[in-house]
Amino acid sequence: MALDVRETGRAAGTPPARPRREITTAFVVSRIAVLAVTAAILLYAVPPLVATGSWVALGVLCAAAAGIAFLYLTRRFVPAKYLVPGTVFLVAFQVFPVVYTATTAFTNFGDGHRGSKAEAVTAIETGSVRQAPGSPEYALTPALRGEELVFLLVDPKTKQVSLGTPDGLTPLAGAELGITGKVVAAPGLTVLKAPEAAARAAEVSALAVPTSGGLIKANGLSRAVEGRAALAYDAACDCVRGEGGPWTADEEQGYFVNAKGDHLAQGWQVNVGFANFARALTDPTISGYFLGVLGWNMVFALVSALGTFGIGMAVALALHHPRMRGTRFYRIALILPYAMPAFAMLLVWRDMFNRDFGLVNQLLGVHVDWLGEPGTARLAVILVNLWLGFPYMFLVTTGALQAIPRELTEAAAIDGATPWRAFRRVTLPLLLVALTPLLISSFAFNFNNFNAIALTTEGGPFPAASPQVGATDLLITYTFRLAFGAGGAQFGFAAAISVFIFAIVALVSAVAFRRTRKQEEVYA
Repeated sequence: MALDVRETGRAAGTPPARPRREITTAFVVSRIAVLAVTAAILLYAVPPLVATGSWVALGVLCAAAAGIAFLYLTRRFVPAKYLVPGTVFLVAFQVFPVVYTATTAFTNFGDGHRGSKAEAVTAIETGSVRQAPGSPEYALTPALRGEELVFLLVDPKTKQVSLGTPDGLTPLAGAELGITGKVVAAPGLTVLKAPEAAARAAEVSALAVPTSGGLIKANGLSRAVEGRAALAYDAACDCVRGEGGPWTADEEQGYFVNAKGDHLAQGWQVNVGFANFARALTDPTISGYFLGVLGWNMVFALVSALGTFGIGMAVALALHHPRMRGTRFYRIALILPYAMPAFAMLLVWRDMFNRDFGLVNQLLGVHVDWLGEPGTARLAVILVNLWLGFPYMFLVTTGALQAIPRELTEAAAIDGATPWRAFRRVTLPLLLVALTPLLISSFAFNFNNFNAIALTTEGGPFPAASPQVGATDLLITYTFRLAFGAGGAQFGFAAAISVFIFAIVALVSAVAFRRTRKQEEVYA
């Protein structure tokens, strides 16, 4: 039988042609978007990495960019083209923060320990500069040489203009002086105006220009003086000599310590092992209140998660009834708390619970100090959190109810089940199978609900015997006060407490997810 080539599109014996993949407009646009974002990240990140000498990070970035470019410039590996963006975002916004927090927990990173030992030595020496009697003074004009901050210094006696950099002092020709004796223009430099210099005041005060007689430091934004460093590092003894010294380097603490046990304010970052975790468990000022705060934290998270679910489910069931009228209006009204900015509503509720002029006391005709007593303060923050959280549960429960066939409840009614029994045996188990993951996420969110406490009670009320911990403090607010209070920022210690919080939430979530899987097996 003759083969009709017009029908088959190929002659007998010819192997079938490989099907061509249709390249859609959306695919092309997504490819261009991914490549454009990758190029933009390279242009933004490469210069600072090169300037700081971060070659490992630069190599990883370039390798990742090359891999992404190869992937999206070829027609192969189609599934990977869709998986890579999500994987990159997962690593950048989930995996990396967790790993970075965990590694920071084993360091003393914080105020006084932000950089390396060499940076600490430089800060100690430049910070101890004292003006000697009769030392030179200069009219100062901050300027930029490219992106680098420099000093334009004018000797009031000779009117000689010099360029001051971290490398030293060099004469500068061609500078134009104003009527005040300061430099107003200089070749190759951008003179900073007063508001611009004020915005970079910290950089101006940190810059030190070495000279044969000492260091030139800024005294304000328009004057610089030459002085000598009261403290100087001696590499031979690995110590700082000078006032109160010698200060010997303690590599375990990351400080320069003298014979009395005192240390200089500026230190460097070191690995402290489990010291931060041990401090959280053994320091009486912390561990003594830890269990109490943890107990209230668990109650707050559980009541918030289960309470919002109960209220949202009750309202959703009421509006789901076939005889209910005006459901559209009620749903719009019930969603309003969810549509409002949470931080603004928390501040409004704080004023509504005010003892003297709050709306709650005025409506009830009482004079209760809601936020001044431990019991009423805890009740107030829970009520506020329920009001803010139940619209979300109402929305998700409404969607889950729509997915449950009415035939199931009708069959239960035919079998003689009461409405309550049908709800308990049919509707509720099916709702829990669908919504338990959301309940777990709600618990995790409320366990770390910083705004709900910080913007209403600020953790208070505080007892006179313990001003560090309040009646409504959660672990997250308690940690924030300990780590970032009057003693300065202690990022390593805060990270250690965060690891504890992560472990608690992960344990509760793992148990809940295990029970959820058992429910799914029963009702599958």
